[in-house]
Amino acid sequence: MTKFNNVFIKASSLTLLAFCISFHLQAQDVVSLSGANSPQDDINPVWIGDNTLLFTRAFHPENIGGVSDPGDIWMTKKSDSGEWQEAVHRADLSTDGYDFSLGLEDYLTLLVYHTGGARFGIYQYSKFGKDWNFLRQVSMEDLDELSKRVTGRVASGGKLIFLSGLGTDSKGNEDIYVSEKTGPTTWSKPVNIGAAVNTLGQEMSPFYDVKSEQLYFSSNMHEGAEGKDIYIAKRMGDGWNNWSKPVKWEQVSSPGSEVSVTFINDEEVVWTSTQNSDGFADLLTFRTVIPLVIPEEFVAAVLEPITPIARPIQPNSVTIEPIYPSSSVGFPEVKMTVQASEIKEKPISWFVVDAKNKTLVPFSISWKSGESIISKSLADSVKFSDLANSQVKEVKISSDGYFPKSVLLTEIKSAEPTVILMTKAESGSIVLLENVNFKRGTAELEGEETKESLSELAEFLIENPTMKLRIHGHTDSAGDPGLNKGLSLERAGSVRDYLITQGVPFESLRISGWGGTRPTASNATETGRSKNRRVELEVER
Repeated sequence: MTKFNNVFIKASSLTLLAFCISFHLQAQDVVSLSGANSPQDDINPVWIGDNTLLFTRAFHPENIGGVSDPGDIWMTKKSDSGEWQEAVHRADLSTDGYDFSLGLEDYLTLLVYHTGGARFGIYQYSKFGKDWNFLRQVSMEDLDELSKRVTGRVASGGKLIFLSGLGTDSKGNEDIYVSEKTGPTTWSKPVNIGAAVNTLGQEMSPFYDVKSEQLYFSSNMHEGAEGKDIYIAKRMGDGWNNWSKPVKWEQVSSPGSEVSVTFINDEEVVWTSTQNSDGFADLLTFRTVIPLVIPEEFVAAVLEPITPIARPIQPNSVTIEPIYPSSSVGFPEVKMTVQASEIKEKPISWFVVDAKNKTLVPFSISWKSGESIISKSLADSVKFSDLANSQVKEVKISSDGYFPKSVLLTEIKSAEPTVILMTKAESGSIVLLENVNFKRGTAELEGEETKESLSELAEFLIENPTMKLRIHGHTDSAGDPGLNKGLSLERAGSVRDYLITQGVPFESLRISGWGGTRPTASNATETGRSKNRRVELEVER
């Protein structure tokens, strides 16, 4: 929990952040946006005029999803004297999932990206007085194919949206894509803007200036990168894959990590910076208005094939293996293989909370290695090497009085707390059976993972014999509603039957089938439909 504790002291450690900003910025007097920042992650600043800055704040207690919420939209205003006022939570623009503002499509219409509640995708909001009123979802083909933390911005004029995310055609990690407006509420499929900008590393948080045709973005793999820095590329011709060689914007870049910029006007800019590549972000600007030193000369990018080169053993018996080919410029992200005991590995940091009231709960961790079950308490902190050496694919988080939770190894974070939401086994609680699958169009359970998951659930129910559960089956909305309802009831019955074979009393289990009448996501996309095809448990008493 060391990293999480550091979050709460960050606000009192701004001198440390200032120290981390590179020496070429110190003379220019870079400052935090006073009331706009918090001990949490403050990212994605978007200037919308009227002295108003919107941004995303993650894991804040006032977020709709509480301290486990990956990001709500907040607002700060700049006073006439130049002071940034205390940030205000914008619940009217937020969900319990990840939310960020793309900016103004026109003077009265704001575009917002959501992944929470019943909202998945990009939505329009209309300004009415001081409030934003929900209008409608916009359609963008294959938007749901972009994964990881999607970021982006609508360009001035409202005809283009630049997005970053991990797509099926990405060069490595996050790439930058562009979508063009094709109708009042329709946008084209996001198109990768090409290898002149996108590398095998991360390219994120694009901001496109239509007037200058310059793209501002964050990268950790272009020439001179230290952590993530802000780069500028100029569009060199027709189409969206013809760009200049990106140039590092030295004036705002530092040895820390810069992830996005927004222009207040031609002379003022706000950007996001962290203490390191995995730190918690603050919003920064210059204390006084100074000339912005933006490169004026851009040359065409020269694209060359990338050939991996073997890396030697470094001192202290640590092998540095590039995740990206070593011929890439900048400082590629690496993985370290420790070959000597003198290198101390930090334990994984966990943030395990009650999903309802957001309080921390004590927990233990277990995983299967061969035929053995290995269990560790919080005091016996788990390290990645423990899991990797045991060839573990997932771990189980357990807490007395809560349903156990399985977490894939790929979902565990290395340099910040891994947030785990635990559902208390009390009347009214509902838990999703995430690893339960069925053969297509039938109620027949499919896969060893399904049976292992249900067997673990059965063990939990046997340990809590007084609990009474209702098993809810759900489908998507495709097909005949009557058949869907019947199928959902049969699938709930299959889960009940398996639990009974494992020793759970028949009288402890009831079933319901709802067909496609209770969706949790949009049925307009396959990703949404797959989320709606589910089985849930509800504690009745």
